[in-house]
Amino acid sequence: MKRVALIVLLSITAAMAVDKDKGRFAPGSASSYPGYQKQEGITIAAIPYITAEQAASAFGKVNPYERGILPVLVIIENGSGKALRLDLKTQFVDPDNHHLDAIPAEDLIYYQGVKKPPTLGPTTSLPIPLPRSQKKGPLNTPEIVNRALSVKLMPPGESAYGFFYFEAHYRPGSMLYLSGLRDAASGKDYFYFDLPLEIK
Repeated sequence: MKRVALIVLLSITAAMAVDKDKGRFAPGSASSYPGYQKQEGITIAAIPYITAEQAASAFGKVNPYERGILPVLVIIENGSGKALRLDLKTQFVDPDNHHLDAIPAEDLIYYQGVKKPPTLGPTTSLPIPLPRSQKKGPLNTPEIVNRALSVKLMPPGESAYGFFYFEAHYRPGSMLYLSGLRDAASGKDYFYFDLPLEIK
């Protein structure tokens, strides 16, 4: 009984967190984007943000992609009827099947950027180290961290959205590998998602 009460309390807290940024940046439903997937009532979409218009809608005057960072918006809708625990792991997968881990949003504060997004070489796997500096860089803006997907618990019927960041160049045929969704009560893992990164 105590466990159920704790899940309910955490669900209320999570619902408040999910809604904290609505009204300022509010993408459409997951199913409104190409390449969305649905498994066991959970619907997820992943959208690469590579245009100036996309960047302006999410990050204001900062365009991460022009600095060598690919933002990928992830939208999760929980229609499973159960609370979900999110311990998400994501990888960017290019058309040649090279994999890159996401970069923590907090690390981008010190990223100095590159002239063009890097391409992945034939031996690239996990991950490309970021150039580090004691000086804060051009991506030192609150939107980078505030827009990151940080929700850890989703009540039934709720949705969440936010960005993952990769030091990568977008190419058609790229994918986002996403895992780490669990039933909050039982701890059961849900199957991973391979999401095509398509431009709407």
